[in-house]
Amino acid sequence: MAWLLLVPPLLLAAWWLVEPWQRSVRRARWRREPLPSAWRRVLRRRVPLIARLPADLQLRLKGLMQVFLREKRFVGCAGLRVTEEMRVVVAALACLPLLGHTRGYYPQLAEVLIYPSAFVAQRSHVDAAGVQHQGWQAMSGESWSRGQVVLAWDEVLAGAANAEDGRNVVLHEFAHQLDQLKGAANGAPPLPDAAAYARWSAVMQAEFDALRSRLARGEPAGLLDAYGASEPAEFFAVASEAYFERGREMAALHPALYRELAAYYRVDTAAWQA
Repeated sequence: MAWLLLVPPLLLAAWWLVEPWQRSVRRARWRREPLPSAWRRVLRRRVPLIARLPADLQLRLKGLMQVFLREKRFVGCAGLRVTEEMRVVVAALACLPLLGHTRGYYPQLAEVLIYPSAFVAQRSHVDAAGVQHQGWQAMSGESWSRGQVVLAWDEVLAGAANAEDGRNVVLHEFAHQLDQLKGAANGAPPLPDAAAYARWSAVMQAEFDALRSRLARGEPAGLLDAYGASEPAEFFAVASEAYFERGREMAALHPALYRELAAYYRVDTAAWQA
């Protein structure tokens, strides 16, 4: 009867071997399914950025959305009832960073929490003297490494409606999710090798320092939102917003930054038609 003791471990090992294959088959089947006509209408009405994409990328995005919407749970907060439109808008924007490389469909993400508008969260920061302060802050979005992204729906709509300003809370928070794949967000998402990290670090640090210098001199932030000067993780998220919405301008004004983001995201947003 001792062999019976081996059955549970063997079954668990078999599951670990078979499940990734089954998941891959499921996802491939979902990606092939046509997007419902109601969802396509939502995209045309609410997410004009999608119309810029080449036809092949639009088709790929719709396949990514099919998987995302089946695997991620959406939760309404503060009395909000999550609608199909909300799910479709968030999924479309969240899947844009996956167009070039899926990176496992945000494997750490379990659910998206949606508030009607800005929500309040307790935050701490360290001032120039090294003193830590805590307080409450109104937020339009957050990315948590424990499996949630939190969004304010009115900010999601505003960011989706204006695809020209380089400001999009969904792109911002899901860039944080990519950054958090390796642990705490620090502005350097997983990269292929040490040489890639060295290039990334040099370019990002130079651009981060340049943004902080412009603001310190009282000059406009320029293409990148001033919030990106707060810390490297926020700089990566802010740069990602601009990369997807204002790629052509970034390629012209910040070519080194554009090259790094293009190598990471594996899409050429400067070529998308405005």
